[in-house]
Amino acid sequence: KKISDILEKSAPKPGVPKDLQDLLSQHFGTRRSVIEIEELKLSDSCFLPANDLTHSFSSYLKEICPKWAKLRKNHKETKSVVILVICSSALRSLELIKSMTAFKGECRVLKLFAKHIKIKEQMTMLEKGIFHIGVGTPGRIKALVEQDGLCLNSTKYMILDWNWRDQKLRRMMDIPEIKKETIDLLELRIIKLCREGSMKLGLF
Repeated sequence: KKISDILEKSAPKPGVPKDLQDLLSQHFGTRRSVIEIEELKLSDSCFLPANDLTHSFSSYLKEICPKWAKLRKNHKETKSVVILVICSSALRSLELIKSMTAFKGECRVLKLFAKHIKIKEQMTMLEKGIFHIGVGTPGRIKALVEQDGLCLNSTKYMILDWNWRDQKLRRMMDIPEIKKETIDLLELRIIKLCREGSMKLGLF
């Protein structure tokens, strides 16, 4: 069945933490030992409230991060961001950056995708400047983390653009390549940081 056929018959349901947990279990289920799978499990305490489809991006960020002004002021580290937003394409990243104007205030936002921007340029910008929010695609963000261009230790919130659908009505996790890159990124560092309690995951 096509996703569009299923959607025509039912209203879109907002993503909840269980959806991501199920996705990880399905993805790793056959290839990992029970102990390894246990280490990839995320408890509900790792998650921020999910978007119930009534929020704009700015209003969602305000809800999950009420002390943003203080967090923004205290952030002094290079090579890092406080909020990391993962979405399916460069175009969608730009849309989200535009739509967070009411939330972001005086902060600096960095585009973290591959289109028209070389990875070396992004690494230089991260090294020399202080950025508060990073928005981009999982493949490029994973490459930056692997090459030590982006450090996730001071990232407090990671938001997955979970519910949005493209022209073909696919969400980010319906696109095989994006799904794989997102899961790889989660496995690389994010799950560990969430389990340790230093980062929280949000499904927008």
